[in-house]
Amino acid sequence: MLMWTYVDMCAESQKGNGEMKVVTIHDLASAARGRRLELGLTQAELAELAGVSRDWVNYFERGKRTVELALVLHLLEALGLEVELSPARADASHQDQPADDLRSFVDEYMNR
Repeated sequence: MLMWTYVDMCAESQKGNGEMKVVTIHDLASAARGRRLELGLTQAELAELAGVSRDWVNYFERGKRTVELALVLHLLEALGLEVELSPARADASHQDQPADDLRSFVDEYMNR
């Protein structure tokens, strides 16, 4: 699970603690766009702060899947956001069935 957190928190978020679960590039782009708008920045201003082009910011905010991770991290830093990774929470139906090894895990996944 990928979490973003406001470094300088000034407003309550969806979870009330400044964190949002990010599952897709669209989630990440939406969070970044929301923060940009909250800060009152234009795409051009954010691009200058992050060292990317305005077109790149536009592509990213639309959820383009081929954006370079390093540039995404620069953009998030310019927005005062940080990325935190944590283990995905196990689905309750699979908690009692741990895979003995990688092969059995893959086999179980492929046979769903």
